[in-house]
Amino acid sequence: MAVATETPKPIRVIDTHTHFYDPTRPQGVPWPSEKTSSLYRKVMPTDFLAVASPMGVRETVVVEASEWVEDNQWVLDLAETNPSIVGFVGNLNPSDPKFKSHLIRFSKNPLFRGIRWRDNRVPLDGDLDPLIVAAKQLADHDLELDLNVPYTKLPLMHRLAQAVPDLRIVINHAGRPGDPKAIPPNWKNNVAQIAKRPNVSMKVSGLIEQAKREFGKSPTATEYYLPVLDYLWDQFGEDRLIYGSNWPVSQRGGSYESSYKVVDQYFSGKGHEVAEKYFWKNSLAVYRWIER
Repeated sequence: MAVATETPKPIRVIDTHTHFYDPTRPQGVPWPSEKTSSLYRKVMPTDFLAVASPMGVRETVVVEASEWVEDNQWVLDLAETNPSIVGFVGNLNPSDPKFKSHLIRFSKNPLFRGIRWRDNRVPLDGDLDPLIVAAKQLADHDLELDLNVPYTKLPLMHRLAQAVPDLRIVINHAGRPGDPKAIPPNWKNNVAQIAKRPNVSMKVSGLIEQAKREFGKSPTATEYYLPVLDYLWDQFGEDRLIYGSNWPVSQRGGSYESSYKVVDQYFSGKGHEVAEKYFWKNSLAVYRWIER
């Protein structure tokens, strides 16, 4: 597709994928590790706003990266004094015997909008029954499910989406295609399959840090990412694609500005209405975040 050079701006942008944490706490953090020097620092809402607000991004849905149960409360407490946080996707393991009680506890806070499962923390293979039970509990509480899984596990997630059709599901990081110039064939097949489930949306996040880097940085031209963006557009359309930065992890590939401009140019180039949907309206429909 042709990429527009001058595009209208959406009146609002909700970044649905940021992480906040504080390694200086007495208990430290389970992630990131000290070995990850680029990420191992205190990261707070003020830091996010410093890099995002120049692009007009002033609100976010936080996604919890810690597997410690009480870190869900830490983010909720952080949100009390930071109105830039309009929603929170927590971290609860469905294998935990206390999963249901934890879900009931945190869902009482209106900012708690769902949970995320990662394939390196949750057994997202084999027997689906425990996952279906937990997924139904999410749906019963009008919460959503973020899934950070490789494209190889999308067929299993398709079965989960089919088993719980009233659960809103968001696939993270474009289904992890890797570098746009070397997309695995099965990524396309598996994305096309799961896109058939109307309760599944795709978060266009993590693009630049997945791309091949030269001199420590990823390409910044929107054209470089068209193989991924065009395919997601063809499969999910204008109503089920959502903006997320994956900041500060995205800084591994480049600045917040560079990652934002890739998707801004693409979606704003499709018209103001499409940009509005991608940058905030679609996320409202899925996360049902709250006005602060």
